[in-house]
Amino acid sequence: MSGEYAARRVDSPASVTVLYFAALRDLAGQSEERVSLAQSPQRVEAFLEALERRHGGLRGRLQAVRVAVNEEFVERSCELRSGDVVALIPPVSGG
Repeated sequence: MSGEYAARRVDSPASVTVLYFAALRDLAGQSEERVSLAQSPQRVEAFLEALERRHGGLRGRLQAVRVAVNEEFVERSCELRSGDVVALIPPVSGG
């Protein structure tokens, strides 16, 4: 893994670092946090559902987000492992 967040990778038992961007940061009330995985590995889709339960403001808002794991965009079937960095990037709009 390379880049700005490479140094943040910390292998602790079954947890990941979540980075919230733009409006998601406001809805979650923070820009990043460590979150325990219910199981490791855990699919991105199940992890997003858990985040919606954890932060009520995120409910119904994560279906359209782009998810990057360790600085690479991934599908929702991707499996998260302890120590991963998960970035949640909402859709961009403008004109």
